[in-house]
Amino acid sequence: MAEKKLLVPNIGDFKNVEVIEVLVKSGQQIKKNDPLITLESDKSSVEVPATDEGKIKKIIVKVGDKVSEGSEILLLDSVDKKQESLKITEVKEDIPSKKIKQKITKEIAPVVQKISKDGVSSASPMVRKFARELGADIVQIPGSQRAGRVTEEDVKKFVRSQVSVNEGKVEKKIYKDEYPHEAFGEVEKKDLPRVKKLSGPQLVRSWTEIPHVTQHDEIDITEMEQFRNSLIDHYSGEKIKISPLAFITRAVIKALKKYPNFNSSIDTKNNKLIYKKYFHIGFAVDTPHGLMVPKIRNADDLGLKEIFEELKRVSKLCKELKIEKKEFFGGSMTISSLGGIGGNFFTPIINPPEVAILGVGKTFEKIRKVNGQFIVRKMLPVSLSYDHRVIDGAEGARFCVHLAESLGKDFAFKLAV
Repeated sequence: MAEKKLLVPNIGDFKNVEVIEVLVKSGQQIKKNDPLITLESDKSSVEVPATDEGKIKKIIVKVGDKVSEGSEILLLDSVDKKQESLKITEVKEDIPSKKIKQKITKEIAPVVQKISKDGVSSASPMVRKFARELGADIVQIPGSQRAGRVTEEDVKKFVRSQVSVNEGKVEKKIYKDEYPHEAFGEVEKKDLPRVKKLSGPQLVRSWTEIPHVTQHDEIDITEMEQFRNSLIDHYSGEKIKISPLAFITRAVIKALKKYPNFNSSIDTKNNKLIYKKYFHIGFAVDTPHGLMVPKIRNADDLGLKEIFEELKRVSKLCKELKIEKKEFFGGSMTISSLGGIGGNFFTPIINPPEVAILGVGKTFEKIRKVNGQFIVRKMLPVSLSYDHRVIDGAEGARFCVHLAESLGKDFAFKLAV
């Protein structure tokens, strides 16, 4: 055996690039063209192959190092070609029979399998990069291609296998951090609020099980706001205060009646859709204990003022933790409004078993061309998330258009207070 250094060859425009993976380990037997390390530049990633064969004596580089052409990768106890030639000649002189070959293969197979498991999975640089982006260890992923080569589909299957949902409870493989947070400075630990402990698994279940699509739109509510601010009690002469959320709730109910797919739940076990004949609207309440989503029951039977009063009543119960558990279930659709805080668009997460949720941002002014004139209009930003298994993009767009029409002047003046 002769000691030999393996260097980074000329592999194109790769100078002072980072080593992102070391694909071999000390003591491993390698062959010519076996991948040794993976380099990544701003443009692409590439595997550096072995230029010789033998047993690895020492690995010189490590992940994070910067290398260029001619940089040392490892020390190799390379095979003496003359001695190897003599061994081949000796084998040729005593060729075992077919039965002996089968016996040798049978005995060696478990060893080869162990080496394969202990070694590094074979995969292209693109697949390795894809695995890293998903936080998956390529070594742990079983390959479906020849010689155990890992494909992008293998990575996807592996990632899916790490998260499973069993009766609403998420079971996930736990990864241990390389270093504790305390290793980098002072920290403070607090208990996770009870409400967040309860809602966390539900949110994970929603995000992992439901194929979300979020559609954004801007709705002109200039006339609606004028109407809302002009409401007067005819008996007392006092101004009637009604929040925009009450108007939005009425508009959502009207849209649910027009597009019943939004007021449904999917039964995955029996491949059926359950259409609800009631209209229980959920809304997100920001409390000191965390986010809660109670329902307004039979909201279609309530007027604007009644909806507004019910919103205040239920919000108060949530903040005082006096609301019953049942009031968080059995909804048609949820409205999550950030208008009182700020911000425009976001991606609200569907509250299963519902199939849609409407996110509402803060109203802003925008110059628009109306009847040939540029005037300032009040615009409401909305973000509609829906389950793509039940609702397609075209229906989502129609739902948003319907909301815009309902919140415009045609619908605003017809609403009963």
